[in-house]
Amino acid sequence: MIASHLLQLAALLLGYNLFVFATYFIDKRAARLGHRRVSERTLLMLALFAGSPGAITAQRLLRHKTQKEPFRTLLMGIAALHIVLIGGAVAFFTARRLGLV
Repeated sequence: MIASHLLQLAALLLGYNLFVFATYFIDKRAARLGHRRVSERTLLMLALFAGSPGAITAQRLLRHKTQKEPFRTLLMGIAALHIVLIGGAVAFFTARRLGLV
């Protein structure tokens, strides 16, 4: 039961991160064509709500906003926050499983 929930969560996160990647792709294409852009605020909010893997992957593969400050620093801060939160959750559930909490 827990495994199926984890698989569902992983699939949801994968789908969301593909959406984030696609949004960065659309913004990159709009920049090249001189069309209306996706706001930096929107791109960062997508990253903040569990989309940092998709955002960073798009940034690297598409070479999009790699030099733009403070965007780049904010995106890395969001990714660092996600790493800390995931690490904390893993530590908490491991301690709980071992009966330490």
